[in-house]
Parts: sequence; C-alpha cells; structure tokens
Amino acid sequence: QVQLVESGGGLVQAGGSLRLSCVTSGRTASGYRSGWFRQAPGTVREFLAAISRSGTVTTYADSVQGRFTISRDNAKNTIYLQMNSLKPEDTAVYYCATAVSAVGSPTSREGYDYWGQGTQVTVSS
Repeated sequence: QVQLVESGGGLVQAGGSLRLSCVTSGRTASGYRSGWFRQAPGTVREFLAAISRSGTVTTYADSVQGRFTISRDNAKNTIYLQMNSLKPEDTAVYYCATAVSAVGSPTSREGYDYWGQGTQVTVSS
C-alpha cells in the first residue's frame, strides 16, 4: 500500500505561482512513475504532468507545457509541481498519483495505482 498526501494549494491571483508537494509513504513509495492531475467541477480528471522514478523523463500536457514543472526528490519521497503564470482556468482540485509498474499510459488515469486526496487551487482574475 502507498499513501500520498498533497499540500501547497491555496488562493492566488492570476499571473502568480504556487508549488504543490506530494509526500509518498509505504512499501513502494517511489513507484515506477508519478504524475499530477486536476479536476474542475463538472469535468473529468485531466492529466498535467508525469515523471519517471529517476526523474530524468518528464511528460506534460499541452495546456501546461512551459508553465508547470514536475520534479521529485526521492530522498524525501516527495513529488513537486511548480506552477507559474497561473490563470483562472487553472482553478481545480489537484491530485498526485503513483504507478507501481509500467502498465498503462503515463498520461491516463488508468496508468496509476494510488492517488492522494487532492488539494484545492483557486486562481482569481
């Protein structure tokens, strides 16, 4: 079993920045890969970014490419999402996730086995 706990969400003005953190714990805390998703009310959970266990391979959704950066510190069992140039449409609950194997796509929800509880990000105009 793996547990994930996100933090760092909050209220920010458009153009501002936030850094989300996700601390993982459990038997396979580092996992095979990790990712960040978000979900706004009335929408499906949307892929944002993924990172390999080593941190050397990253993948981004077009909607956040160039504004968001995913990283990890395996010594701290923590995954980060640095979010810059935030827009009101970035408002959502943000979730981190971990996959324990290579099964599935890193850009789909089905490619992950464990999820955090989410942290709210609200961007005001």
